[in-house]
Amino acid sequence: MTELDRAVWLLRATPTHEHRDEHTLRRWARIALDFGRELATTAQPLEIPVHRVEGGHHPDELVLAEYRPNRPRILLYTDTLTAVQDILRAQGSHEMFPPELVEAAAIAHEQAHHRLHGPAGRELRHRLDHTALTLGRIRLRGHVLGADEVAAHSYARHVLGGRHCPLRLTQTLSRHLAATRS
Repeated sequence: MTELDRAVWLLRATPTHEHRDEHTLRRWARIALDFGRELATTAQPLEIPVHRVEGGHHPDELVLAEYRPNRPRILLYTDTLTAVQDILRAQGSHEMFPPELVEAAAIAHEQAHHRLHGPAGRELRHRLDHTALTLGRIRLRGHVLGADEVAAHSYARHVLGGRHCPLRLTQTLSRHLAATRS
């Protein structure tokens, strides 16, 4: 499965996109992936405080990290990091995603969300060119749910050198959660 396929999977799993056509989802996914890569290669280094905190692990949710914009900082959830390594070990994927890589990807992903809060987020919406409403000659551009997540995953991948695919990690963990719900 390619990174583009995984990005389409993520968009399709996002509420409101379940019935969107494949062509639209692939176009949005490609734009968001390219935007994340571009953001990673053109952005200046970023210093946002990272705080290690407990939590983030719930029966049906794994939150590795969270960007808090009010006082820019990233919360890195230690309980979830431990749970993720246990899941990966049980699935035989722990060598592909060692703890330091998972942590670095989570931090880079949240740094992308910080960057997407300003002009970069508006530029992503502009490039996605999704029309939410048209009234005569007036056109209101809409938000594409999940596109910022795809861009943040792509950003993290390229900040980490491009070899590892955070979308693959997300898909692996999502499948694990789905299996535990069944």
